[in-house]
Amino acid sequence: MEIQDGAELCFPELLNTSCRKPTPHRFDAVLLNIVMSSISVLTIVLNLLVIISVSYFRQLHTPTNILLLSLAVSDFFVGIVLLPGEIYLQTQCWFLGEVMCSLCNYVINIVLSASVGNMVLISIDRYVAICHPLHYPTRVNVTKAKLYVFLCWFCSVFCISIVFKDVLNQPSITNSCDGECVVVFSNITFVTDLVFSVIAPVIAIILLYMRVFVVAVSQARAMRSHTAAVTHQQSVTRSTRKSELKAARTLGVVVLVFLICFCPFYCVILAGANPYSVNLASIIYYMNSCLNPLIYALFYPWFRKAVKHIVTLQILQPGSCEVSML
Repeated sequence: MEIQDGAELCFPELLNTSCRKPTPHRFDAVLLNIVMSSISVLTIVLNLLVIISVSYFRQLHTPTNILLLSLAVSDFFVGIVLLPGEIYLQTQCWFLGEVMCSLCNYVINIVLSASVGNMVLISIDRYVAICHPLHYPTRVNVTKAKLYVFLCWFCSVFCISIVFKDVLNQPSITNSCDGECVVVFSNITFVTDLVFSVIAPVIAIILLYMRVFVVAVSQARAMRSHTAAVTHQQSVTRSTRKSELKAARTLGVVVLVFLICFCPFYCVILAGANPYSVNLASIIYYMNSCLNPLIYALFYPWFRKAVKHIVTLQILQPGSCEVSML
């Protein structure tokens, strides 16, 4: 019996302090790992395509695409670092030490924070472009976009460093047993991080996109009224209505997917739900990094054209970076 108990421990020689080994042979654990592995691969591939497309083709070096590139980089790290780490913790004990555990969680939180920050920047970019179109060329350019991206990552590093200050100084304060990799914060730290990393960005994105939606719809209606005064062609009216519906649909998808992916995770955490609910919410949470390229890039014709050049290896031809993508 003692041998069997020892075999179930991460460190059999530490009977009093060792954690128990995970049970990856269970059906739900295997299914969870398969789903997370699929999301990880898809996230890496899709975001890598966005990174190569925007970085390589010069015509795609626009302010909006610079923000998309930064978002794709953060989501790429989610797929290549966070998801494999979660799969590892689901199937193995943590044998890399307390310091590495703290560092991994530190880097992961920086990436997630930068991802949310990038989405806020994209919201602001669309707000300025649609609500203040005449001022957009002067207020937003490639140089300023790069500066905003740098500030986004810098602020993420700075804020997460403050949150992780005690954890990085004393890595062992959060683990209840050997072989575990869990970071637990105080209630004040958790609430502060929740407000600034989730609630505030979500409110900002909703308010910005609501304003964008209202302005876009009003502009479409004004254009339809002006067109009706000049000509009575039904095709023009249908085209204007189609543009109005397309704007409403796209903005609705952007806001809805963001809320669907982010809110359930924090809701189940705050509610103290069971592990199954937490795992399900985590999958939805991680899927946001996989869906971002589809929402922000796949809807653009230039992305499909760029992917075709990448997949067919046409980018290896001399001067292919100058090919027209728009």
